[in-house]
Amino acid sequence: MISTNDFHTGLTIELDGDIFTVVEFQHVKPGKGSAFVRSKLKNIRTEAVLEKTFRAGEKVPRAHLERKEMEYLYRSGESYCLMDLQTYEQINLSGEQMGEATSYLRENERLTVLMHDERVVGLELPHTVELSVAETDPGFKGDTASGGSKPATLETGLVVNVPLFIDIGDQVRVDTRTGEYVERV
Repeated sequence: MISTNDFHTGLTIELDGDIFTVVEFQHVKPGKGSAFVRSKLKNIRTEAVLEKTFRAGEKVPRAHLERKEMEYLYRSGESYCLMDLQTYEQINLSGEQMGEATSYLRENERLTVLMHDERVVGLELPHTVELSVAETDPGFKGDTASGGSKPATLETGLVVNVPLFIDIGDQVRVDTRTGEYVERV
């Protein structure tokens, strides 16, 4: 159990049978009445954000998440196979469990799997990934006066806006948090 007075960003707690991460919190001590903690909590599974107010000093159960380094091996139908890098044990996850990660992962890519009570509750991707451009329109010199962008489909099927000088086959770095183009590699 952890007191709401000890909340900090990134803390994981259990609430109503789900696991939440503290995104934002604020201790409020009004002039009249008792103090309370106003918080923004993000559900690890659904990524929904919930605003909740706790009494100051109220105890909530802390969720202990185990982080395992894993490697994405292959996709078989709607199932994604991952291998634990420590034990070489393989697990299969559904597309729903993988979430947006399927747009950024190539075979043999590493990621961190969050586990609670031996079940997968979330994934952490590297902040940026390098993917090759599978399809894009050609960019012609002089199209714009100050740069410009065009849509490009990457090898995983993800569509991002890239500068006009990017061609098919180029390697680009994409930010997994925002889904935006960062630079050409």
